[in-house]
Amino acid sequence: MTQPDLTPPGPGAAAGGGPVLQVRAVRKDYGGLRAVADVSFEVGAGEVLGIAGPNGAGKTTLFDVISGHTHATAGEVLLAGRPVTTAPVHARTRLGLARTFQQPTVARSLTVGENMLLAAAFGRPRAERRRATREIAAEYLELIGLAGQAGERSDLLGVYDRKSLMLGTALATRASAILLDEPFGGLSPSEIDQTIELIGKVRDRGLAVVCIEHVMRALTAVADRVMVMHHGATLFQGTPAQMLADQQVIEVYLGARHRKDGGAGGAGGAGA
Repeated sequence: MTQPDLTPPGPGAAAGGGPVLQVRAVRKDYGGLRAVADVSFEVGAGEVLGIAGPNGAGKTTLFDVISGHTHATAGEVLLAGRPVTTAPVHARTRLGLARTFQQPTVARSLTVGENMLLAAAFGRPRAERRRATREIAAEYLELIGLAGQAGERSDLLGVYDRKSLMLGTALATRASAILLDEPFGGLSPSEIDQTIELIGKVRDRGLAVVCIEHVMRALTAVADRVMVMHHGATLFQGTPAQMLADQQVIEVYLGARHRKDGGAGGAGGAGA
């Protein structure tokens, strides 16, 4: 098998109009169980792809394969046109692929600012670390709204702030593509609105964003396109409006409530 090119990309490596992230016929088998069944999609710079589907549909397993936390049985993952299918997690991160998780994952014994400094230093040459790391950390703390809490211990943060810090540290690694696994889970309505705004800022910076989410109000607000998975396979790809009107998606995922109220919620965790 051809070894991936693990040389970090230079500035603008993901530019040029081509897709930043490509997933080609990715499959993941666990013995006789096919968790992901030949899924394909691509995402460009400044675009958000939402992924929805019932629990157990294979969404997080797909993220595990894309990010390198588990190996694909078949298929290919490309970042800025370069195959990374066999690259380890840290190498994919160096190449610009970042990920967040359902549960906020931060270094709880460090302060908010120390978390961001650690992320900003990742993969940068020593000379660049000394010169730019503090500026980069300050920039992303400002972006996520935690500049005023830089000296606070991360384990004292609430869920929303920890999720924001996790997103900020992912961005600070010089990400060009980011995978968001249920960023709206456990948030209040006002916090959902703030997170929608934050993801919009991330998209406006030219990142390719892939977002797994059950909260339909949030997913339809942030996504340019939506892919719905079922039993590991792609059930639907299209715009949010097309998804909400698709009879097969309604039957499998959104449920009877969607038919009655025009999409305010749905079965299988799809409510707002």
